[in-house]
Amino acid sequence: MSATSERNLLAFDVTHRLVLSIAIPMTLGFMTTPLLGLVDTGVVGHMGQPDALAGLAIGAMLFDLILGSFNFLRASTTGLTAQALGRHDLREQQGVFWRAFISAIACGLALLCLSPLLLIAGLKLMGPEAGVAQATSTYFSIRILAAPAALANYAILGFVLGRGQGTIGLALQILINGINIVLAIYLGLELDWGVAGVAWGTMVGESVGALAGLAIVLRSFKVGDRPRRAEIFSRHRLSELFALNRDILIRTFVLIGSFAIMTRIGSSFGAVTLAANAVLMNFFLLSGYYLDGLANAAEQITGRAIGAAHRPAFDRGLKLTAIWSFGLAAAVSAFFFAAGPWLISVLTTSEDVRAAANTHMPWAAITGLTGALAFLMDGVFIGATWSSDMRNRMLMSFAGYLAALAVFVPLFGNHGLWLAMNAFLLFRGIFLAMLVKPRADQTFAAAQ
Repeated sequence: MSATSERNLLAFDVTHRLVLSIAIPMTLGFMTTPLLGLVDTGVVGHMGQPDALAGLAIGAMLFDLILGSFNFLRASTTGLTAQALGRHDLREQQGVFWRAFISAIACGLALLCLSPLLLIAGLKLMGPEAGVAQATSTYFSIRILAAPAALANYAILGFVLGRGQGTIGLALQILINGINIVLAIYLGLELDWGVAGVAWGTMVGESVGALAGLAIVLRSFKVGDRPRRAEIFSRHRLSELFALNRDILIRTFVLIGSFAIMTRIGSSFGAVTLAANAVLMNFFLLSGYYLDGLANAAEQITGRAIGAAHRPAFDRGLKLTAIWSFGLAAAVSAFFFAAGPWLISVLTTSEDVRAAANTHMPWAAITGLTGALAFLMDGVFIGATWSSDMRNRMLMSFAGYLAALAVFVPLFGNHGLWLAMNAFLLFRGIFLAMLVKPRADQTFAAAQ
């Protein structure tokens, strides 16, 4: 078969229906994650103790920093699986999964062993008051038990997304976060375990989700397509994976670090402002998880198009996901402007925290718009496995963020902190978008 005939065989059409068949299930699934954050914040917020709410905020941030740093397990798995799907390479799809899953379990066990040191380092980094530190320690010590399962879920989710199986991803997200929400309410409020109840709910949800996800993936594998052990641990494939993961790790660590800096600066304004920012960060996370659904569609379509060496699918996928991303971002921002004060009143009973959150609410409400391009570009670059570009442009954006903090925080206080965060989101999207066409031209020309 000629190269042209093979490309025609692998070609596929990108339609609104294809984009939404991936984006809608994952958007619904990711909605359960910010809903979980809202419930966790609400459970602890109704205790009427700012120290407990601030402790939860710091504990959650530490896990965003630690577990989020391993998001490369999901991202690289999605991109590599989608490209193998585009080539119709069933054997390599299984190979990608096993390399990712084994890496996830090993990293999770390492985190468990290092957890006492990580907690000490986290508390020194954030410098909370005694009451806040105690709540953080309680949350951290329980939730870290689920580290292997949480990282395994990254690999499993990345694999099903790479294959375009959004409904399976949705089911797994609902299972994990549904168990977490129910247990957080029951253990945290009904049994009055507070922060500890929220942490136990997370631990159980992650563990059950990992077992269910592994069972689903294994049932889809065919014995005839099973790779040999030598193929799974091929030096070439492992080198490719480690290089990709290294770049995404650096990029992700800088991203999560930017939020850690925001929390650290927020803590210098006092417990009330820190708690208010914790409430408002749920607005940003909700916007982010909506946009992540479309970013996942961009990942899968981009990766599949590159695997199939089919440029029209790449261009069409980029156009359609951009239309839906910006439309959704505008709708979510409008919702927050309308419903923001009500949501704040639901999340906390402290009048001081409510007042501070309402003052700064517009900054959180626009994060969907300022971050829409960044989320979309992340999806494109992950699917294409252009990891070094992601790393470099993230470092450039972070430098701009630090400059914005240095200028705006002394001038405007917490308003300046939120202004700098929105600027950071804009930097990320614009810097990556500048590279899309030249990198696509290079990639598809090399495949001819």
